[in-house]
Amino acid sequence: MKKLILILTIVGFASTAHAQDSLMSQHTFNICASILVLGLVMLFILTVMKRLLEHRIKNRIVEKGVPESIAMSILEVSPKEDRNVNLKWALILAGLGIALFFIHHSQPLGIHSLSILAFCLSASFLGYFFISKSSNK
Repeated sequence: MKKLILILTIVGFASTAHAQDSLMSQHTFNICASILVLGLVMLFILTVMKRLLEHRIKNRIVEKGVPESIAMSILEVSPKEDRNVNLKWALILAGLGIALFFIHHSQPLGIHSLSILAFCLSASFLGYFFISKSSNK
């Protein structure tokens, strides 16, 4: 919830800073898009780092010869959880691709471009929710 409030605040400040132009100028759109891309890149880097550190911990546990019962509880892998993470990212990237397709064909860029992006990403999250909900049953 805090991230959503932060994003809405940044977008609000960016749009009010250039209120004398149009509703959203090209410069404002570039700032918002840069923030979004930066956030996605940082999230990707954090995910890769998490997986690398988990792999290192698992290797050290095996090297140290930890008792089997403790090692099994720590090294337990849930393939269903990994499958859902991959599905989530696939749907998010598909939604982003669809949004960029519609944005490209609805030139010039403006506030409607951000609404298309938000709608497609929210639709992809909704699709992920329904798919994960049906797979849990």
